[in-house]
Amino acid sequence: MSRPDCPTCHYPLKACLCASIRKMQVKTELIVLQDPSEVGHAKNSVRLMELVIPETQVFVGETAEDFSALRLYLAESGKQVYLVYPSESSELANSASVGEEVILLLLDGTWRKAYKLLKLNPWLADFPALHLDLESASNYTIRKASRSDSLSTLEASAMMLKVITPLQDVTPLTDALAALVEQRLASMPADVRARYRDNK
Repeated sequence: MSRPDCPTCHYPLKACLCASIRKMQVKTELIVLQDPSEVGHAKNSVRLMELVIPETQVFVGETAEDFSALRLYLAESGKQVYLVYPSESSELANSASVGEEVILLLLDGTWRKAYKLLKLNPWLADFPALHLDLESASNYTIRKASRSDSLSTLEASAMMLKVITPLQDVTPLTDALAALVEQRLASMPADVRARYRDNK
């Protein structure tokens, strides 16, 4: 028998996050290219992004064909498009002149899967890439990462929005993530929870 989900946030009723969700509006379009394996992941931060910023668009797939509708949308948007992904050719977001009304593309998956998405979609190279100046490790302590500069998709989005619009209040995003992390940690056995906290 499947566990009942909250009809609003779609998390299990006992893990409902509605009380921690505050919607926000931004002029920047956030579009997520999501690896299929992330769709049903209980710890996926993109679901929170969609709750906080309802205009967030999520396209699930792997190949260029899977993203044909997205490619058409981008071509017809008339907006500047940036890929948020660190590489040898990416520019530091803080140094780039990026306006508010742009489109940010984010790859959602583990580092390995995000890299696979990048390689399977050479059309992404048509857009300038941006990377973030990371001063601290990710607060998303419930996901294991192979790199110290790993960020959840939500964290990357919040940081990019803050760079683009310094006066933008991104706490609705970060507070929702903090609530998810705390909820997940609280559900863990004490010894497991301690290991996660010690690794922060």
